[in-house]
Amino acid sequence: MTLPTVAIIGRPNVGKSTIFNRIAGDRISIVEDTPGVTRDRIYSHGEWLGKSFAMIDTGGIEISDAPFMEQIKSQAEIAIDEADVIIFMVSGKEGLTSEDEQVAKILYRSDKPVVLAVNKVDNPEKRDDIYDFYALGFGDPYPISGVHGLGLGDLLDQVIASFPEETEQEPDDSIHFSIIGRPNVGKSSMVNALLGEDRVIVSNVAGTTRDAIDTHFTADGTDFTMIDTAGIRKRGKVYENTERYSVMRAMKAIDDSDVALFVINAEEGIREQDKKVAGYAHEAGRGVIIVVNKWDTLKKDNHTQQDFENVIRDEFQYLSYAPIIFVSAKTKQRIEKLPALIKQVNENHKRRIQSSALNDVIMDAVAIHPTPTVSGKRLRIYYATQVAVGPPTFVIFVNDPELMHFSYQRFLDNQIRDHFDFTGTPIRIIKRNRK
Repeated sequence: MTLPTVAIIGRPNVGKSTIFNRIAGDRISIVEDTPGVTRDRIYSHGEWLGKSFAMIDTGGIEISDAPFMEQIKSQAEIAIDEADVIIFMVSGKEGLTSEDEQVAKILYRSDKPVVLAVNKVDNPEKRDDIYDFYALGFGDPYPISGVHGLGLGDLLDQVIASFPEETEQEPDDSIHFSIIGRPNVGKSSMVNALLGEDRVIVSNVAGTTRDAIDTHFTADGTDFTMIDTAGIRKRGKVYENTERYSVMRAMKAIDDSDVALFVINAEEGIREQDKKVAGYAHEAGRGVIIVVNKWDTLKKDNHTQQDFENVIRDEFQYLSYAPIIFVSAKTKQRIEKLPALIKQVNENHKRRIQSSALNDVIMDAVAIHPTPTVSGKRLRIYYATQVAVGPPTFVIFVNDPELMHFSYQRFLDNQIRDHFDFTGTPIRIIKRNRK
């Protein structure tokens, strides 16, 4: 299910990122403190009254060497393009400005609902000072304080009330996957190679993202839906000139996927941009397959593949569970193996383990490697159970969660993987006090 998207826009220094972080911070519940996992804070999630939504923080968007108003215009264009609802943020401290009016003029041309938020109204007695903002033409302004968190409830009530109506959709049992990676790694060629097989039946179905068509096809009797990431290359100069926008689009594709095919260019090797996209796929809990494309272009010896794999494992230690496949979209080398591998990873991503079998593994692990003692107090593990799939998530009940060091948690993670096939999927372990 595609989440509605909320964009926060406005001129600089009105507090967009503060509000973004407040809303996102209330939503984030399972966090892994894993080195190397980075997420560009331009895109995240929020939740209010049981409704989840994606968020774009245009405060994180910077277009260098552009005039001041050109930056504001670009921010507004991105918000209009991506969002279902726009939070237009102004500053109650500085009052109505000509820049606010310029942003408003851009938003008038959109068909998107706009909710006007007046930030920095820290003193309730100053709320009468917001009436000037009615002149912007977006209805009632909502006074808020990002610093103190005041007024956010009323603002979010209006935001979720402005979401598009949910429509009944036919059940879709196909495996949803996306092909992600930085520009010029060969994603388009891989799409064509996957869909060009004689045994593949191709049909276009309406996509879940604007200006995109998700592609449905059948391979070896299994239905697949390939999430369109072609939008990365759309929208002219705004998207062409800034890699951050391609990251944002890739994040949306990942959120709509069960499995992400993370593509690396064998010719160019690993770049910093690769780590951002891969890190988000891991954080989002999606199944991941590392696909090294353009493998046909390298001069190889008996050690080339193993050496390349060692580099990948070293650079992406948090993706140690992800299988690696070396392919060539141009020559179709090993492309035919991808559907079966996607299916396998998807099955592992949704795998559920019986509590009795899980607890046998946990107790055997404790017998092999006794629980640690911290300040004279020993960690005691009482019981474990699986609470979710996609990714598989386990709760372990203990006497004190603070006593379980990250290294011991990783040991339990490895023991679970040794006994059950979770190739291609992250697993989550949550520590809880038995009481």
